[in-house]
Amino acid sequence: MTITTTITSLGHKGEGIAEIEGRKVFVPLVLAGERVEIEADGDRGTLLGVITPAANRIEPFCPHFGACGGCQLQHMDRPSYEAFKIGLVETPLQFAGLDIRVGRFVDGSGGGRRRATLHARREGAGYMRLRSHEVHGLDSCPILAPGLARAPEIARAVMQAVGEADVSFVASLTGLDVAIRTEKKQARADRVAPLVSRFKLARLALNGEMVLQAQPAIITMGRAQVELPIGSFLQATEQAEQLLADYVVAAMGPKVKSVADLFCGVGPFALRLAEQRTVAAFDNDKPGIAALDKARRFAKGLREITAKARDLFRDPLTQFELAYDAVVLDPPRAGAEAQVRELAKSKVKTVVMVACDSRTFARDAAILVAGGYVMSDLIAVDQFTQSTHVEIAATFRR
Repeated sequence: MTITTTITSLGHKGEGIAEIEGRKVFVPLVLAGERVEIEADGDRGTLLGVITPAANRIEPFCPHFGACGGCQLQHMDRPSYEAFKIGLVETPLQFAGLDIRVGRFVDGSGGGRRRATLHARREGAGYMRLRSHEVHGLDSCPILAPGLARAPEIARAVMQAVGEADVSFVASLTGLDVAIRTEKKQARADRVAPLVSRFKLARLALNGEMVLQAQPAIITMGRAQVELPIGSFLQATEQAEQLLADYVVAAMGPKVKSVADLFCGVGPFALRLAEQRTVAAFDNDKPGIAALDKARRFAKGLREITAKARDLFRDPLTQFELAYDAVVLDPPRAGAEAQVRELAKSKVKTVVMVACDSRTFARDAAILVAGGYVMSDLIAVDQFTQSTHVEIAATFRR
């Protein structure tokens, strides 16, 4: 059904909302206030044309925008873009009963994303199409770091070697770290091994197992160098990692002598915090903990770091174990509900939380505030540019 309508607002996924016959219809690639022609199917609308464009509409910088599902916001001018992303953080907090505003919106894009996952399919290699399970093939992607320039070409070569797969890339100091995931049981390591020399890769893995390593995939974190485990988590951009680490370190203050780094990963915060204070680091990622421990042993000028594997979802540090001056949390999208409930009962004076999901962040922040903490210095770090994701950091003090 073809309909002419007006977009009233934008939802949290960046889609425009139109009210049609008493129901909401969600339309991508539009802006609030625009008069548009759409094809409606239930609550989903497909843009056919913009009749009256909004004043804040701009020309997307990528020719793939609108077909590729990797970006959602390239048609939005900068002030509107920042306001939308700040709203992604503030709105869930308001629903959680916390009336606090983002103090700073920080551009964390830097030189582009240093990690990405491309889907290699018969139709090409790239990201999924908008609202589709089909792949939109790419030759290049302007939001990626220069070190990932050949990622689409490598993904296509993977398709030729083992068939359909998801191919993850990390631009490390020593070269590209590539990890292939495929459901094909017949996928053979010897079919993809030649890609290491062909593309001068640092390392290649297939379904979590090492195929070939020319040299370790290394990332610098503060004074330390970390050898990345296969498939380990890493902030999307180098600049965002540094911005978040600077925030965490600055929030500690001179009186903090001991810190627990929870959901520590490979140690982007722990290794920097240990330049001035002792750190106890915990995460359920055993290879990540091993990498952090190795980096700690070879780095110079660090205070004591203890790194332990622990499932903080099922076995959070209890209020009695939290005998630290400060705690840092950087949980995955599920948040850290079990752990913050223990923190809320503890005597820890300073908690710094970094989060990648605004809804679980709001839930966890509300638990801390109900436990007697005061939330301050809320910032939004924009490392997933042109998408509807945003990184968050805030400080909680008793």
